[in-house]
Order: sequence, then structure tokens, then C-alpha cells
Amino acid sequence: MHRTDILILLIMAVCAAAMLLVLHLTRAGRILHERIPDRPRRRLFLASLSFFITFLAVRLLVAAITHHIGPFGWVMVHGRHIHHLVWGILLLLVTGYLMLAEFGNGPTPMSLLVSRLIAIGFGMGAALTLDEFALWLDLNANAYWTRQGRVSIDAVVLFGALLAVGAWGAPLWTRRAREANR
Repeated sequence: MHRTDILILLIMAVCAAAMLLVLHLTRAGRILHERIPDRPRRRLFLASLSFFITFLAVRLLVAAITHHIGPFGWVMVHGRHIHHLVWGILLLLVTGYLMLAEFGNGPTPMSLLVSRLIAIGFGMGAALTLDEFALWLDLNANAYWTRQGRVSIDAVVLFGALLAVGAWGAPLWTRRAREANR
């Protein structure tokens, strides 16, 4: 395993742990508990947060690699560059399987933790995959920083907005609709 692989995994684990610690140990976490219902809204919120953090971290990491800043390098296996969308697809497959197998759907504290980890993993996988959305369409590795690569940013903004609206928008609109009907 290349040191960049290890660094990415370590960053993802630290971010997941930090989000869960904030959710449980801080005043911000208590406010989230009061304002956002656990299922599915809080999972959508965690997926949205991990999505944007992962996207930002990956963009910064790729910029560091392309500008030769730090000890980072491309992930290579037998001379082949493994794009980060591969890791994103694998993470989406794992989290999708866990959701289909109904992991994290019980009422126990361990089940709640698992459901939150799945949500965080889903957000990370979606960010890793959509960051290279331009490659889906063009299969040109050089499209990342070009005008054609702009479509990746568009895909990230649209999907991130969908996650954010799911976490924040629906409660806002349903509350307003109830108030209007009174």
C-alpha cells in the first residue's frame, strides 16, 4: 500500500471519528440532537458533512500531488494509476450493501453508531466518486483540472445540495407547511 493510500484512509477515519465525537460530546452535538431527528435526517446530515469534507480534502490532496507539495504521490498498482473514484465506488458498494442488509436499523446504541458510520462512509464514497465525474464521461485523466473537469464540480454541487436539502430542507418546509395550514 502506498503512503498516500494510508494517509487517505487515516484522514477518513479521523474525520469520521471527529464527526461522531462532535455529535456526542459537544454543545453543537446537543443542538443537532435537539433540532435534527435521528433517522433519517441526522444520517443525511452526517452524509452531507462527510461528503463536503471529503471533497475538500481530496481536492487539496490532488492539488498537493500535482504541485509536488509534501510527501504525497499517486496511488500506483503494478504501474497503473488508481484513481480515487475507484475507492469511492468500493466505499459506495460496501455502504450500499450494509444498508440493504439493514445494518444499523435497530434501537441499540451500537446500531445507532453503525448507522452513523454507514452514513459517513456513504458521504465519503460519493465525494470520492463524484470528484472524478468528468472521467466517467471522457475517460481522460487530464480532464481533472481542465474546462471538461468543471462537470465534476457541477456534479458535486448538485449531489451535495441534494444531501443538504434532505437534512435541512425537508424539516424547514414541512414546518412551514404545517404553520400555513393553521
